[in-house]
Amino acid sequence: LRREVAEMKLLVNFSKGKNNAPIIAQVVKDTGILISVERAVIDSSEGEALIEVPDDQCKLIRTSMTRLGATVRLLEHGINLNASECVDCGACISICPREVFSFDADWKLAIAEDRCILCGKCVDACPHQALTLPL
Repeated sequence: LRREVAEMKLLVNFSKGKNNAPIIAQVVKDTGILISVERAVIDSSEGEALIEVPDDQCKLIRTSMTRLGATVRLLEHGINLNASECVDCGACISICPREVFSFDADWKLAIAEDRCILCGKCVDACPHQALTLPL
C-alpha cells in the first residue's frame, strides 16, 4: 500500500560564484531527503531548477539551499490563465509535455495546475496570449 505524500514545488535559482558545490546533490546528501527535479536549465555559470519536495520537509530544503547560496521561491501556482482571453481552442493541449490541459465535459479548457513544470511551451502556443508564467 503506497501512501500519498503532499509535495511542494520550489523554484531554485543559483549561480556559480564562490560556492561551486552541486547544490541539489549537497542538500540531498546533507538532509537525506529525496528531491524530484521537474525541470532544469543549467549552463556553466547559472541555473534554474523546478523541484518537488515533501510538504513537511519544504522548510528544511529551502533553508539548506539558501545557506548554499541559492535563491529559493515556493511556487504556489503553475501556469496562469486569463479566462476572458481564452477561446478554448486547445492549442495548449497538444504542446504540453505534462498533460496539464484538457477539455471538461462542456469543452471548456481545464487545467491540472499541480502537473505544470513551467516550461512555457503553452504560452508560446496560445494564439490569444491567455496563458502566462507566474512571476
